[in-house]
Amino acid sequence: MPYFEGSDGTSLFYTDWGQGKPVVFVTGAWLSSSSWEFQMLPLSEAGLRCVAFDKRGHGRSDWVGHGFDYDTLADDLAALLECLDLHEVTLVAHSMGGGEVLRYLTRHGYDRVSRVVLMSVTAPLMAWSPDNHDGIDQGAFDALLTERSKDRPRWMAQNAQAFFATHLGNTISTELVEWTVRRCLDCSAKAAVEVIRTGFRTDLREEAAALRVPVLIIHGDADASAPIGLCGRRMAKLVPDSVYKEYPRAGHGLFMTHADDVNQDLLDFIGATSTLGGINCPG
Repeated sequence: MPYFEGSDGTSLFYTDWGQGKPVVFVTGAWLSSSSWEFQMLPLSEAGLRCVAFDKRGHGRSDWVGHGFDYDTLADDLAALLECLDLHEVTLVAHSMGGGEVLRYLTRHGYDRVSRVVLMSVTAPLMAWSPDNHDGIDQGAFDALLTERSKDRPRWMAQNAQAFFATHLGNTISTELVEWTVRRCLDCSAKAAVEVIRTGFRTDLREEAAALRVPVLIIHGDADASAPIGLCGRRMAKLVPDSVYKEYPRAGHGLFMTHADDVNQDLLDFIGATSTLGGINCPG
């Protein structure tokens, strides 16, 4: 299986499908590269080269106990782009993966990247601060983290429906919900805690405002994990050259529940000439 060396020698798994313009998918917390199958399969068959990797502590990558800060995670992403020598890349990030992409561009520049997609991202700042009064209180965050850590499988199963916003009519099979929960559990307990802490406390407002490539922002207005008023709409105001797409009644897992819409928006933004060709997604 294909692996590359992360910034500190950590062994990281990646998937590489198709030919054409490179699109690199960056997962959020807990999920691995397999969660992008509803984008990678149709887009690779539509003429794009689709690459995704398992974050350290996740999936088939080394379950190390360190390096879950954005600097290290961004350097891991840089190592992947350098290993495959990718250029004119579209970076597609979900949830806290958006922070990895922002920090990558801050630390490594734009030589390899031509555009960015920020999907349901937890940026620019989740935590309350004196100049971020709509943010989440540290005590509430710590209580939620404690509850989740006591029984991670049970917490994941109980919150899966909110992830997909099925209470608003989004259709997804029971089997796919269970499959996603298993993917979320396929990371170490250490990684599960540390990446969430990183995503919660890191202030990315200045980095978002400094972006110098075209950016597509996609967010669901029923996102329980990254509230739209705190995240998606604020990112749309901060990022200079951005297109903002707001999906009605979509939750945090919109890349599965609204896969066809997401994929068409990606193709349009990337400028791919091919179409999806009738590939069915679970939207």
